[in-house]
Amino acid sequence: MEISFGSFVSIALGVGLAAATGFRVFVPLLIAGLAARADWIPLSDGFLWLEATPVLITLGAAALCETLAYFIPGLDHVLDLLAGPAAVVAGVVASASVMADIPPGVMWPVAIIAGGGVAGLTKGSAALVRAKTGIVTGGLGNPVVSTVETLGATGISILAIAVPIVCLIAVICLIAWAMRKVGRFVLNRRADQKN
Repeated sequence: MEISFGSFVSIALGVGLAAATGFRVFVPLLIAGLAARADWIPLSDGFLWLEATPVLITLGAAALCETLAYFIPGLDHVLDLLAGPAAVVAGVVASASVMADIPPGVMWPVAIIAGGGVAGLTKGSAALVRAKTGIVTGGLGNPVVSTVETLGATGISILAIAVPIVCLIAVICLIAWAMRKVGRFVLNRRADQKN
């Protein structure tokens, strides 16, 4: 199957939204639903529910609760543990929901592998940053991390909708940077354990 430019754009949009779910689970889904409601993006046939008023209200309430909960010391770390699997599922849903012009036989593997994978990587990197910041600052820096994560989820979602290919490039750069940081962290931990 040949992938058209339109298909590539919808994949880029989906991967961008999936990456944003690694920062906040509900914010990207809310933004995608609002964008679909405004006819800025098309939704896949099975995901038209995302732009329904009750769903938008529910996603708005969930996004607000999630964002505020990350500002509570201690609860933010518990949420990081619980939100890991939720972020992967939300990444799959977010990416599949906007791949309107891609056949299901291609859409689902791409959504699961690329969408779920990038959401998991983003979530893991964000959790690592929060843990490291918590150790260094005694938890006092975590509200700053929470603010940056919320802004990241919002910004990446909007960027994915406005310029999907630019967002995809930015997400690839972000993942490369995060993997480099995680690699250094792991190597430093191993070196510390040997000493």
